[in-house]
Amino acid sequence: MDKEALTTFLLDSNLVSLSSAQEIVRQFNHKVIFKNQFQLEAEKICDQYLFLEKGYMRTFAHDTEGNEVTTGFCSPGQIILEVSSFFNRTRSKENIQALTDCEGWYITYEQLNQLFHALPEFREFGRWTLVKGFSQLKNRMLLMITETAEERYAHLLKTNPEIFQQAPLKNIASYLGITDTSLSRIRKEFSKK
Repeated sequence: MDKEALTTFLLDSNLVSLSSAQEIVRQFNHKVIFKNQFQLEAEKICDQYLFLEKGYMRTFAHDTEGNEVTTGFCSPGQIILEVSSFFNRTRSKENIQALTDCEGWYITYEQLNQLFHALPEFREFGRWTLVKGFSQLKNRMLLMITETAEERYAHLLKTNPEIFQQAPLKNIASYLGITDTSLSRIRKEFSKK
């Protein structure tokens, strides 16, 4: 398999030269994650920095009652990892599970650090990726506080419409912070518009 999508992803940041991108992608290994398989399970340390080329995943944790709460959806063209566990070398509280058959490219924590030290361009890329992720997390937190369920649904529909074909509705409801029944009602209202 070629690593063209990964190379393009690096180059699109405008932080990495072609020669550095080629050097970086040589370090990445191919990985297949089948539907329902875990990329990361809670209580384990995240050791893979994964570029998702094909497929969809979700991140989730269990609340105090043991219910699954979807914390995020992962689409092709994203870096997938549990940041806190990966960089702090601590046990994850989150799970990362494939919603569909997935393919991607990964490096380990050790390989990533070697690349960070060897290539300042990749270090800048890494910083850019983390800032982007932090910004998205902050926006999501604010959406949960400042927007109604209908507005959150509309936002997800606008920013990630394909997730509605890839994820079970119970996962989408959980992600939006609403019940399955509320999601059904909102979807019905939106279909009338």
